[in-house]
Amino acid sequence: MFDSPDFDLEPYAAVDADRYVRRTFCSWDGLGWKSLLVQRFEHVAQVEEMALPATADVHLVMTVAGRTEMETRTAGRWERRRWTPGKLDMTVPGQDAQRRYRAAGPFRTLQVHISHTTVDRVAGQLSGRATDFEQMAASIAAGDPVVEHTLRSLETSHAVDDLYAESAAVFLTAHLLTHHGGRADVPGPNDDQRRVRKAVAVMRERLAEPVTLADIAAEVGLSVYHFIRVFKAATGQTPHKYLTGLRIDEARRLLRDDALSLDRIAARCGFGSAGSLSTTFLRHTGVRPSAYRNS
Repeated sequence: MFDSPDFDLEPYAAVDADRYVRRTFCSWDGLGWKSLLVQRFEHVAQVEEMALPATADVHLVMTVAGRTEMETRTAGRWERRRWTPGKLDMTVPGQDAQRRYRAAGPFRTLQVHISHTTVDRVAGQLSGRATDFEQMAASIAAGDPVVEHTLRSLETSHAVDDLYAESAAVFLTAHLLTHHGGRADVPGPNDDQRRVRKAVAVMRERLAEPVTLADIAAEVGLSVYHFIRVFKAATGQTPHKYLTGLRIDEARRLLRDDALSLDRIAARCGFGSAGSLSTTFLRHTGVRPSAYRNS
């Protein structure tokens, strides 16, 4: 492995990576870069549990092929996010993690490590304030076309020297700290409205799934507490109540338009069973689903 002075050692060197991935490219070996580590991986179809020890680097992951529901455990809590082509994820520096997933087909990722020395240097030049990496990870998971485009550019870079890699590392770091690092002022009304609109879109897209408030908050780049406060201020309802309303509206549509069983309608609308659907439907509409359909 290339000996890079900007990194303490190869990230996750202690992990038995061959059990989980096949590395198809490494910028340290392929390009001789010292300032930025770019890797491409082909993943096995299923992982029951993979331990990722803490690393000091900023570790960005972009799915380039395949789809899966990635479950990640940090601080004793499992969270699930949908990984699809172009989707971004970030591992919080200094935090252990475990991951598990099951992909339906071939699954590939592009992964970029920015050394902590670069992050510390750029952060000091920007303002010197501490960076909220958990906020950064949640925010980047909501998407960023600039980061996605930059990572794709790095993936296709050939025969360029380390100056290019160093410039890319500094640019990525400055962009992440400025737009995702919790360093800016509290978002204004327009930002909050945009996040609420995105949250509603996520709710509609994942209506059939057991999506949690933490999942939706991560998608829009907010803490759960801030997300609930912003969402209620914009809609007059809590996210949970709003999501339940969307599910009841979809159940109404299916009861009117389709000859589906209650079990199938419950599954399509995110209810665990026909009984759960019936109880919630009665509470919201005053009638049971069977009576609503007959009427």
